[in-house]
Amino acid sequence: MKSWLSLSLVLASFGLASAQPNVHVWEKVELTFHAQNSYTNPYTNVEVWVDLKGPEFDKRCYGFWDGDDVFRVRVLATQPGKWTWRSGSNQKDAGLNNQRGNFTAVEWTEVEKTSVPTRRGFIRPTANGHAFENADGTPFLLLGDTWYAATTYRFKWNDDDTERPIGPEAGFKDYLRLRKSQGFNAVAIIAAFPNWATDEKPWDIWLDQKADVGIRSAWVDQGEIANHLPRDGWHAKNMTNEGGRAFFFPGKIPGYEQVYPDVNRINPEYFKYMDRKMDYLNAQGFIPVIEVARRDITSAWAKYYAWPESYSRYIQYVWSRYQANNCLYSPVHYDYPQMTASAKQLNTAANLVIEKYGHPPFGTLASCNASVSSLMNFGGPDENKWLTFHQIGNLREHDAYWYLTEIFHSLPARPALNGEPYYSGMADKRYPPYKYGAVGGTEEDDRDVRSGIYGSFLSGGLAGHIYGSEGLWGADIEPGSSPFMWEAFQWNSANQMQHLKTFALSEGRRYQDLVPDANLVSPNSTAQTKSFVGWAYCARTPAKDFFLAYFEKECPNKSMIRGAVSRGIYQADWFDPRTGEWSRVGSGQLTANVWGWITLPDFPSQNDWGLKLTLVK
Repeated sequence: MKSWLSLSLVLASFGLASAQPNVHVWEKVELTFHAQNSYTNPYTNVEVWVDLKGPEFDKRCYGFWDGDDVFRVRVLATQPGKWTWRSGSNQKDAGLNNQRGNFTAVEWTEVEKTSVPTRRGFIRPTANGHAFENADGTPFLLLGDTWYAATTYRFKWNDDDTERPIGPEAGFKDYLRLRKSQGFNAVAIIAAFPNWATDEKPWDIWLDQKADVGIRSAWVDQGEIANHLPRDGWHAKNMTNEGGRAFFFPGKIPGYEQVYPDVNRINPEYFKYMDRKMDYLNAQGFIPVIEVARRDITSAWAKYYAWPESYSRYIQYVWSRYQANNCLYSPVHYDYPQMTASAKQLNTAANLVIEKYGHPPFGTLASCNASVSSLMNFGGPDENKWLTFHQIGNLREHDAYWYLTEIFHSLPARPALNGEPYYSGMADKRYPPYKYGAVGGTEEDDRDVRSGIYGSFLSGGLAGHIYGSEGLWGADIEPGSSPFMWEAFQWNSANQMQHLKTFALSEGRRYQDLVPDANLVSPNSTAQTKSFVGWAYCARTPAKDFFLAYFEKECPNKSMIRGAVSRGIYQADWFDPRTGEWSRVGSGQLTANVWGWITLPDFPSQNDWGLKLTLVK
């Protein structure tokens, strides 16, 4: 199978140095080694690496065990030129040590980069630290979808490229084709659900031990976990793929040997099937946001296994396996602190990866799906060594967007986005009641999604946004599921994501210099904190020459923008977030008074609207 860009080089490395054909910059080069010794548990006992040298690059790049006697190290060139490598390991093994090779990297053409944007290189922070850009310096606004179960059989892999309609027969490629046509460029996935199976057991041992009827009722009544249960209540569902499950059974926890796997014995066959999907995403210009595991496996992991060493080993396994894919990382899907290893424990495990192996060698950024805010959960650089961009999520309503503003003003500056905003269809009658949202596929539901998109972006989420919906995040395909995942895929709310790029990049990369401040709009809020109507958001450049604003439905007409240049004349344009179309405000210009106030005319309709002001004079 071809690599994520165009070529995969698989090398059997025995003895003499080997030279490979030319490859492109940012193109995966896969080095394969065969151990000569036998190991009881290669996953835990053997570390393999290559020391890679090239233009302005000299780093150790770690590899992974891939079954039997096979070890692989995946590398790439970050610049054109000649690259050399030499292998090593923590064992006295002639098959792993002192192999040598070289390759020459050439640049992609601009046409080739345009056709597959991931060829522009890995994602990095902008110079001011607040947004993303590609390695070649071009802007990158992440527009993601929530495909947590993408590595499993629920997103069927078809070797052929036959287009199948979105429905029960659709597969991974068909869903990606749809999202690509809608302007998406990223998907958030969870690498594995090791403890999930259709076995009449909950996905967390802690739940199983605590779930007597009285306590369960109390939790649900308090609303603490009602919206966090799997679709069939307390029980998990099958999350295998063609290679089986991510770890081997039986496990070692007394009474749960067939429920909870032995997390010290990984199954490479599972990840081989994940590989092809990650490569295909990159080949289609998509960035996978790879979370190594969902939080519900971590509490038992921390209690029954050597923590942080065992979990750190798993993080490193996933990160080294995909270090030559253009992706983003997360050490855990931390969306709910209860039933989870503590943030301190997770910090310790992820920090250990950095302390022992260093940051990902090619600059892959790392964050964490948050329980409200990754800054609040994991702190700053004094507490974590691994986090290089921030997220908020899981408080769905508009009063939560402020956490992005707090992140924006924290030091050091880090790009940020909303990774789990309001999910389309959250108020659907088929799920535990959520009284603030709407039924999927309705105009009201579309409006609530737009609040999350634009309210988050203008609150400081300049890195982009990740969309989500019910039915899709859990990849629901079981008989009786409502909605099925293919139904949720077709809701109109996802069509709206592409318009964020039109809004943000209307003045090119100037959006990267915006500073969020909702107080630039007056009035900007109501007393209704848990909703998606009546609030306004704004961001402005320090020079006061560029404003972007968003007004939810039910914001009052004749709203005021303040903080403009005194007596400044601004070109004013309305933005329709339903269609992505711009239109001039009145005559096209608005003038600030001596105090820098601009009174806006009535909105074009009673819907929600965006606004752009650019200083003319």
